[in-house]
Amino acid sequence: MRLISLLSLLVLLWGGCRTTFTPTHPDVAKWEKMTLSFPGPQTSEQAADNPFVDYRLDVTFTNGDRTITVPGYYAADGNAAQTGAEAGNQWQVRFRPDLTGEWTYEGQLVRADSAYLGGDAGAGKTVERYAGAFFVGDPRPGETGRLIRDHPRYLRWAESGDYFLKGGVDSPENLLAYADFDGTYRHDENFRAGESTTEGLHTYSAHLRDYGGSDPDWGNGKGKGLIGGLNYLASTGVNSIYFLTMNINGDGRDVWPYVSHDVHDRFDVSKLAQWEIVFDHADSLGMMLHFVLNETENETLLDGGDTGPLRRLYFRELVARFGHHRAVTWNLGEENGPNSWSESFQDNRQQRDVIAWFAEHDPYRNYVVLHTHPGDEGITEIYEPLLGNQDLGGLSLQLGNPYSANEVTRKWLSLSASAGAPWIMTVDEVGPWWRGLDPDANAPLNNQDSLRAFTLWGNLMAGGGGVEWYYGARNPHNDLNLEDWRSRDRAYRWTTHARRFFERHLPFADMVTRNELLEGSDQFCFAKEGELYVVFTPLGRPATLDLSGTEGEFTVRWYDPRKGGDLIDHGELVRADDGQVSLVPPGEGDWACLIERR
Repeated sequence: MRLISLLSLLVLLWGGCRTTFTPTHPDVAKWEKMTLSFPGPQTSEQAADNPFVDYRLDVTFTNGDRTITVPGYYAADGNAAQTGAEAGNQWQVRFRPDLTGEWTYEGQLVRADSAYLGGDAGAGKTVERYAGAFFVGDPRPGETGRLIRDHPRYLRWAESGDYFLKGGVDSPENLLAYADFDGTYRHDENFRAGESTTEGLHTYSAHLRDYGGSDPDWGNGKGKGLIGGLNYLASTGVNSIYFLTMNINGDGRDVWPYVSHDVHDRFDVSKLAQWEIVFDHADSLGMMLHFVLNETENETLLDGGDTGPLRRLYFRELVARFGHHRAVTWNLGEENGPNSWSESFQDNRQQRDVIAWFAEHDPYRNYVVLHTHPGDEGITEIYEPLLGNQDLGGLSLQLGNPYSANEVTRKWLSLSASAGAPWIMTVDEVGPWWRGLDPDANAPLNNQDSLRAFTLWGNLMAGGGGVEWYYGARNPHNDLNLEDWRSRDRAYRWTTHARRFFERHLPFADMVTRNELLEGSDQFCFAKEGELYVVFTPLGRPATLDLSGTEGEFTVRWYDPRKGGDLIDHGELVRADDGQVSLVPPGEGDWACLIERR
């Protein structure tokens, strides 16, 4: 515990408003989550003075020259995840300090019509002021910090300095359609012909056995299936989860943050507090939270697609409640942009406006992406006009042809770099739409080996940022009805093998794709020229690598993408002065070869 500083003790009453003051706060570690609760007017989710619209809490945190203003939110009784409360007088702010030492904070709760908009629109009466201080200690052992963007192709953990490669799950997209969350239901049971269907809400009961005794829950034992599912995924090496936060009128029609699917300016406080318990647990497991903000069918539901009052309210609530997490992706929408099956869609201007909103209003400057349509022609038409946008972090690629990952990744890395604003390229959905990644049980006729070789390794060997796996519309445990993530256990493990090969053996942030050094068109090369090369043979064929122009002797070691483990070293050497050197895999199937100068 640390006493509040003299500065905080001298805070005065401002404008006749009462100053609420907390005398002490427990010390926290750098990057540790803090939730500060502040008393305000008694109100409720359904009050005439809408607490989400007509009140605005902002809290400014200061440490020396570092200042960050974080939006707060209405929290009912302050413990709504457990109590289910809809009313109360508590407002909260969540914050993760990124510097050690003493921090002070000052906040104000403003009342006005549409106060949440801020600026002139939010001008009004300050009804409460708050001030305090706390001391931040060193990060805990193993702390990574938050993901930041300081490399053209990769995210990096701010504390550890390690670069991040994604190996995640894209399904079920309606992950948050969970029976244990308050206020969760399906608003329409009519599914589109030929596409995935589901009955009821998720329970994830298959993962109750993965729940641990010290894991979180809510409401006297709720949440164990989903928390257990996250535990299982983390145990296999999965480090990212994809989920829609609003699918009103979409495929599942069972996820939204509101009190009802047809009310878009009042939020379900207890449900969102329960979401936060799940997100906190995923965060503690080192997982990226991939927030997909709308579905292609509803991208114009709010304000006709403009960043108008309802969309800004929606974004502000998500940033206030969840933007603090260590690893956040804001995905502007699934299959965002023009298509042939929706009556309306967001255009490039509207996409730019959303991107600009996050750049201005997310104090943590989290990673922002757009999920694409599946074909390269469609990708070019819709997203090429956005090249050069400094605030768009990357593309979340959907590939109708999963075998094109290397080519498409290389193309858009090159185009975005040439436009002066490099984008990160991840593959977050593999087609065709009805299939995706097959379950393990379909072996030996499933598509896992080919997707491992051409999609996962294809993306990584092009300088991509990794993959999340989509399970199709017609597979068992598909994109809407998945209940047991173990259906793809084998796939998670070989995905983790690929990621660990890059993390343990390669300075991949300093490497570039050099497929032209190989004779075959169906093989990939990733290189730090003259020093280290990786050659990947998706079909297990011998490769010929051009080492001319370099010098010295190189070791040759092999890696099995199916089994992982240690590098296979038979003492093989090649010499640069041989020019074209032959690399013969030690077995059938796909192989990675590490060629490193002695």
